[in-house]
Amino acid sequence: MVTIKDVAKMAGVSIATVSRTLAEPEKVSEKTRAKVMKAVESSGYVTNTLARNFRRRRSNMVVVLVPDIANPFFSNIIQGIERVARRHQYRILLGDTQGDVATEKAYADLVSQRQADGVICLGRNIPFAYKKGRKTVDPNWPPFAMACEYHGDIPVPTVCIDNVAAARDAVNHLLSLGHRHIGFINGPEDSPLCEDRLIGYRQALKAAKVKTQAVFNGDFSLQSGYDRMNDLLKRGDFTAVFCANDEMAIGALQACRDAGLKPPEDMSVVGFDDIAFAEYTHPRLTSIHQPRNRIGEQVMNLMLSMLAGNAPDTPRLVLPHELVVRESSVAKVG
Repeated sequence: MVTIKDVAKMAGVSIATVSRTLAEPEKVSEKTRAKVMKAVESSGYVTNTLARNFRRRRSNMVVVLVPDIANPFFSNIIQGIERVARRHQYRILLGDTQGDVATEKAYADLVSQRQADGVICLGRNIPFAYKKGRKTVDPNWPPFAMACEYHGDIPVPTVCIDNVAAARDAVNHLLSLGHRHIGFINGPEDSPLCEDRLIGYRQALKAAKVKTQAVFNGDFSLQSGYDRMNDLLKRGDFTAVFCANDEMAIGALQACRDAGLKPPEDMSVVGFDDIAFAEYTHPRLTSIHQPRNRIGEQVMNLMLSMLAGNAPDTPRLVLPHELVVRESSVAKVG
């Protein structure tokens, strides 16, 4: 077990200086603080101390890392988290990280600094150091859970939907309408949930004995949906497109209109997430509904259970999804 004496020796300072740096960092020089924190991080001292003393000290604060707070998809999840947190006298600190690893780590470090008790991540990154190829959760991590996104290898406690099945349902819907040339505008290719949505897309086409595929990767933004739809239109032979989120689907609808097409008659479009705007697009958007409020509530309940010292019953809690059919998807003409 690493002690404060070990940290002091590594940093070349006194034990009192280490103690002061951790308790009142503003009272030591920047140079000293940097030396001490480097020793703390490399030795794992604060993390180990936290694991030992966690039950004896609480901030009643949970950090929630959001990859893009401007994305309307996350609002209902945050509401669900906040609702449960408030009920249990917890507060939420939102970090709009824009997917930046350094920013995510800075927020996560608030736990080791005793300013927060746990971390909920709505993105795909793990904000704690771990060895590449690790297949298990590091026991030195503080309470940490993910929602919607999940890690491909490490079984982090997660609340999500079955993305393979959901994507399969979306594509099967288009197949049932007679479409056989169905493009796919996916999200970032290094995202595990996007990998699963790609699997679902391909499974549906394979089962229907449809060989024609066209996959483009966007970044979940309106602009990328617009741009990737234009790429698909250059192929000239597609009558439908499935998008990995609603923002890209809305961008795709606009690209069709700007190209002189009339959706859904000329191009059926299906989105994913069923955000509030899906009901107000023209045409109204067919989409996969994610129970975002419930996802938020369940991940906060999971966090509270972990804070009480309980191990999760399962590493991944999978909630049901639903295909919501609206006017943007119609039977293939001709």
